[in-house]
Amino acid sequence: MTATPSAPGDGLVRVGAIVFIVGAVATLVTLAPLFLGTEPFPPVAYGVCMLMGVGFAIAGAGVLRSVAAQRRAAKSVMPQSSGMS
Repeated sequence: MTATPSAPGDGLVRVGAIVFIVGAVATLVTLAPLFLGTEPFPPVAYGVCMLMGVGFAIAGAGVLRSVAAQRRAAKSVMPQSSGMS
């Protein structure tokens, strides 16, 4: 089994996925009282639900960072054009 090297942005994608999952679970827990007919959670619980969007943004930043690193690597490999047609 070979391990692939960690690319730039991989850490951000992992952290973003974890934050997104925490926000998704908080959203499910926060919506449960609405369907169960129990007392709703305090407003702070609804703030935790915002982590879903924050996690999505963090993961998106990681993907963009990875794309930028791949483009830089591809540019450095490609030969420079002489400018002649």
